Amino acid sequence: METKTVRGTGVVPGYAYAPVGWVHQPYVPSVTTTSMLDEDARPAEVERFKAAVETVAGRFEERALLASGVSAEVLGATAALARDRGWARAATKLINSGQKAEPAVAGAIANFVEKFEKLGGLMAERTTDLKDIRNRVVAELMGLPEPGVPKPTTPIVLCAEDLAPADTAGLDPTFIRALVTRLGGPTSHTAIIARQLGIPCIVAASALDTVNEGTLVLVDGTSGVITLDPNEIEAKELVEADARLRAEIRAWSGPAQTSDGVHVQLLANVQDGPAAAKASKSEAEGVGLFRTELCFLTAQTEPSTKEQARIYGEVFSAFPGQKVVVRTLDAGSDKPVPFANHAEEENPALGVRGIRLGWTNPGLVDRQLDAIQLAAEDNGVERPWVMAPMVGTVDEAYEFAQKCRERDLWPGIMVEVPAVAMLAEQFLDEVEFFSIGTNDLTQYTMAADRMSSDLAMLTDPWQPAVLRLVQLTAAAGIKKNKPVGVCGEAAADPLLACVLIGLGITSLSMASGAIPAVGVQLSKVTLEQCQQAAVQVAQARNSRDAKNLAAELLG
Repeated sequence: METKTVRGTGVVPGYAYAPVGWVHQPYVPSVTTTSMLDEDARPAEVERFKAAVETVAGRFEERALLASGVSAEVLGATAALARDRGWARAATKLINSGQKAEPAVAGAIANFVEKFEKLGGLMAERTTDLKDIRNRVVAELMGLPEPGVPKPTTPIVLCAEDLAPADTAGLDPTFIRALVTRLGGPTSHTAIIARQLGIPCIVAASALDTVNEGTLVLVDGTSGVITLDPNEIEAKELVEADARLRAEIRAWSGPAQTSDGVHVQLLANVQDGPAAAKASKSEAEGVGLFRTELCFLTAQTEPSTKEQARIYGEVFSAFPGQKVVVRTLDAGSDKPVPFANHAEEENPALGVRGIRLGWTNPGLVDRQLDAIQLAAEDNGVERPWVMAPMVGTVDEAYEFAQKCRERDLWPGIMVEVPAVAMLAEQFLDEVEFFSIGTNDLTQYTMAADRMSSDLAMLTDPWQPAVLRLVQLTAAAGIKKNKPVGVCGEAAADPLLACVLIGLGITSLSMASGAIPAVGVQLSKVTLEQCQQAAVQVAQARNSRDAKNLAAELLG
């Protein structure tokens, strides 16, 4: 009898074999209610609501203190979202109009979920966090147990519609052997935290709801295939081989190079000084992407040049004498920065974001470059690397490069807009380096929102059209003798990292925790193998064929 499989998008490689354990949906009250509160009972109901919110936010903070790395950051951000005054005001207004707290919470969150889904991008991803906050606050109000994942005493493959940060951040990889969700995308919290935990992960498995609790499954986090009731001997052999590889990854200490001794520069993605300090203790050779906008997501007013310089200086000081690439504000769309005066847009992902913020905020880019220059001077950094996001024309690249050179900064740009890849040589006549943001390049190439679980197959960086654009961009870098790096999530995929190096990419930047797995994979192949595989993979028919071909050619 034919073995049944369910397919999704593999986002963290590896194998797991265990029975399925499902996350069951919590109780959600109706948004509408026929039972209205008397006016004199409403103030007490508001206080009951506020107490429940504070209890839930406090639990998130407690878990953040016990967690580390990305998990701690995500839990801290969720605690802040739980206390967000916007949705709390909306719920309070509903209570003051006569609704009980439970339906008021459901109604307020429903309105914000609708708004966030319209915004798309990272804001759409936060809807999972909002729904989780709703569920926990309602459970607290009703005196019910806090909803969440099962607490197994034997290994399981955890399956869910989607997973909130509070669920994924507290997982014990001893018992949770893999994560599989019906929704989600390659850059979701589920994928990011699964990568930190070092367990296989598959998202956007649309038929996952056909898999029953307790079913034995084999999860292949590379191909995105879940095999139901597989051959036990074969499944255990694959898991044992994967365990040996993981032990090798834990023992890896660099430097990163192919089996024939070709050095590969592996860098870290960071968002602030503490993250850079942590990355400096890894095998990262520097910072390939400093996301400056993440320092200011709650800043209501633009920090002074001196204050910005202090923040940037913390990252420079973590990697003295090493490469640090600073990206100017990539605000807008999925990362609204309050002081950047974002106008409401019908399609923010294609709107005023990144370098375009300078059009509506005169002097914003200049002041940030002044701050980077000051931070470099204060920390003895000669000509720091600085790149602009969302550049789409050669004129934009020229103007940005001029501003950088006036301040003795080394100018580069992100390759996220396909237009840059198409005219790569002309752009490289104006700037000194490229860094390819594969998340957005994939989104814009495939005309698919990278946060949409329905479109996860399209937003897979293994899409041949995306690889062809990377190939075109890298070829221009080789011709002009200028470096072309990759700083998107694609760099953290060990197999895809080999393909990228084969295409001519000169550096890879990723979360520091992903560096050892990439380093081990590179050590098993020669540069020639990478180059030969890259040519064939870029000619594949679809992302699934590309991934399977790379696995076959590169092991």
